[in-house]
This record gives sequence, structure tokens and C-alpha cells, in this order.
Amino acid sequence: MFSGAHVILYTRDADADRTFLKDVFGFEHVDAGRGWLIFKLPPAEIAVHPTDGEPKHEVYLMCDDIAETLKQLENRGAEISRPISDQGWGLLGAVRLPSGTELPLYEPRHPVAHSLSP
Repeated sequence: MFSGAHVILYTRDADADRTFLKDVFGFEHVDAGRGWLIFKLPPAEIAVHPTDGEPKHEVYLMCDDIAETLKQLENRGAEISRPISDQGWGLLGAVRLPSGTELPLYEPRHPVAHSLSP
């Protein structure tokens, strides 16, 4: 029924953040025209969490070894905006995009759905 998911990051400096995702993260991409890059992401999953506050959406990039991932990203010029912390469900950290937006990364410590066979 579904062929994929399309994630949108709204940012104050889209060109700089696109360049960052291309050059620092090394994400493969297609050009949809006039430099509008659309990036290939790793396999994804979606979770639904309860909240008593205002409903919202969040994007996290998952990694197998967050310490090594953050080290590699820092070596490529990324600013680590949130050091690794143990949240119980996983290890959480973050990098800052050139626009100032923080992009969280985590190493899950829970079963993951993205590795299920189709």
C-alpha cells in the first residue's frame, strides 16, 4: 500500500541545511529542480506516543553506535549540540544544522521495526 515516507524539515536556511545533509551526513539525493535536493534516508519506522500536552511530531535519526557516529560527524565539521545521555529506551544526542535547528540522533535500546522483513 505505501512505498515510503517523506520527512520535511522546515528551516530558516534550507540551502545551508541541504548542503550539510549532502556533504556532512553524506546522504544520497536527487535534484527535484533548481537545487531542491531530496535525500534518501535509511530505513524508517513510526511510533505513536501519548501526550498530555500539545500534539507534535519529532524526527530522530537512528544509529547503531551513537558515540562513533557523533565522532565521525564532528570530524566532518558538525557541531554536537547535545552530548550523549542515557534515556533508558536508548542513547540520545544531537547535532546542530547550519540553520541552528537541532537534529536528534539516537541508538535504540528497544526492539526496532525498521529491520523487519517486508
